Amino acid sequence: MCLVSDQISASVADGVGHVTLDRPQALNALSFEMIRALTAVFEAWRDDSEVGLVVLDGAGERGFSAGGDIRELYEYATDGNADDAREFFRSEYRLDAMIARYPKPVVAIMDGITMGGGIGLAGHAAIRVVTERSRVAMPETRIGFTPDVGGSWLLARAPGELGVHLALNSRTMDAADALHAGFADSFVPSERLPHLVQALAERADPGSPAEIVMLFDETPGPSALALARDWVDACYSAPTVAEIITRLRAFAEGRRTAPGSADASSSFPTQPLDPAASAYAAAAADELETLSPTALTVTLESVRRARTLGSLEEALEQEFRLVSWFIEQHDLREGIRAQVIDKDRAPKWSPATLDDVDPGLAAHVMGAQLHDPVWPDTATT
Repeated sequence: MCLVSDQISASVADGVGHVTLDRPQALNALSFEMIRALTAVFEAWRDDSEVGLVVLDGAGERGFSAGGDIRELYEYATDGNADDAREFFRSEYRLDAMIARYPKPVVAIMDGITMGGGIGLAGHAAIRVVTERSRVAMPETRIGFTPDVGGSWLLARAPGELGVHLALNSRTMDAADALHAGFADSFVPSERLPHLVQALAERADPGSPAEIVMLFDETPGPSALALARDWVDACYSAPTVAEIITRLRAFAEGRRTAPGSADASSSFPTQPLDPAASAYAAAAADELETLSPTALTVTLESVRRARTLGSLEEALEQEFRLVSWFIEQHDLREGIRAQVIDKDRAPKWSPATLDDVDPGLAAHVMGAQLHDPVWPDTATT
């Protein structure tokens, strides 16, 4: 394995390009340096005849990548470097799109924590592998932000309203959940990963990596998300976050429909109430009331709009418009600070309630070209 940078390692052997995020002390959180180094590697291997497929993984056993380096982004924001922050995201989005459209199979191994920017890298790869240690999430609303790195595209295509639930509550998925929600393709126990990589090297063939992975694929067990699908659909199909909270509380209390709603989609399952589901619904409602009203409102709209988009690139462009607006907001800086610097202090959101959020804010921000787009020659306005 040769060193590409202090935080990325890459090598080519037996037709396989193997690139590793090598920043285990930070759970392989993506710095701007790592994004640039990864871009250089993938560009170099695109036309390299010695590379038939690419394996992408992370160093250490704790995680593939915990996401973007939000400490670095916080420094950009507090230093007034909004332009640098936008360039970070623009470069990251281009890398994510490159992996999604790569002409050679990319096998992404999401062993351990894979969140935020980690999903941007692995979630759009041709072959996405999870293990029993995988913990997959888009946790952006916890810091007053919205899902990005193409996360809205993946969330919009999850079954039913599961994507809305995952987005708003930043729910963490295990391997079974990630497979059910469409964030992964195969489950391979972590102890078999070295054998998988060896098999890919010994039988490297641009047409067969998926078949090789299937040889190691196992069934991870039932998905809690799948089991919750009926009540999640009923609650999270509501038109606003406020009504989602109302439906969650009605379900948690054992009522059959949400009060004051004639919408048939708010009718809850008729089977006996599951105490665990009731407790989880109540906790989900409680959580939504502690998060940024602006971030929740815009997240709901962005995931639903992503359902109507025709490509990942369109979703990334939509997300970049949101990013360009959010990185200039005080609330996001406060949210990041509370998450990584002052964990005992909850941020104070402005506005403080969902009722005070401009109902047209999401449409305005996503419809306006506030800054230079990700792809200036192809972006729609």
